[in-house]
Amino acid sequence: MRVLEKFLPSAPGPGRAGDPGLYGPGSAAWRIGRERAVLAGGPTALLLQVAHPLVAEGVRAHSGFAADPLRRLRGTLDAVLTVSFGDEEQVRAAVDRVARAHRPVRGTLPEATDRLPAGTPYRAADPDLALWVFATLVQTALEVTDLFLRPSSTGERDAYYRDMTRMAGLFGVPAALLPEDGAGLDAYVREQVRSVLEVGVTARSIAHQILRPDPPIVPPRLRPLPGVLAAGLLPPSLREAYGLPWTRWERGVFGTGRRVFRTTAPLLPGRVRYWSHYRVARARVG
Repeated sequence: MRVLEKFLPSAPGPGRAGDPGLYGPGSAAWRIGRERAVLAGGPTALLLQVAHPLVAEGVRAHSGFAADPLRRLRGTLDAVLTVSFGDEEQVRAAVDRVARAHRPVRGTLPEATDRLPAGTPYRAADPDLALWVFATLVQTALEVTDLFLRPSSTGERDAYYRDMTRMAGLFGVPAALLPEDGAGLDAYVREQVRSVLEVGVTARSIAHQILRPDPPIVPPRLRPLPGVLAAGLLPPSLREAYGLPWTRWERGVFGTGRRVFRTTAPLLPGRVRYWSHYRVARARVG
């Protein structure tokens, strides 16, 4: 478990007293984003992202994925938590770090896919690719909340989505590209799955490294769980494209885990249930 603790983002500095940052107490961004359980959707968000051939090639060519397969998830998690719960200065610093990391990420697709010709250009700052990455993070956070914590109303989903669109703007997604509300986000994701995404050799290779990282970050008896979670959270067509089993055993483990966590999560103390970033932010704003 020490490896898992090393993987998780460390607690941030206290920040400027009284500064709520981008959101603040009472916001849907804090209410949903504070839950550590949302991390369960992290591998699924990554698999959704790299199912886009241009994202997959960018990750393969520029992220040092073979040496550190979960670096992208760790970096994304750290950035999202800092922007969600940091003060204004911490938010600016996190956005600048992401921008610097993305600046050199550009190239062309080396081989044709079913939908894209070889030589198709990509860059991390492409607004359409940034929108897809943003959508995967919001969608999986909402799905994990609904399945493993509590049902969220349409109003809460819309509020969370509206909050997160402010973050999307900081990371280069123009307002004109953003879906109008939570239902629009759902429709956008369905359309991407139907007409844009395709799981190729690169995506499958990345998926194996995400779901079976070396060195492992969980004990041996728990190592099947990332694959089971991803299989349960992915759209069926992508689950099949990645070759993830969804037999009675996987369905049973997923369903049992869902019921157990929904029962026990409300009983957990805040220091266990919530990210340290949220606890620091609450102390900062009193």
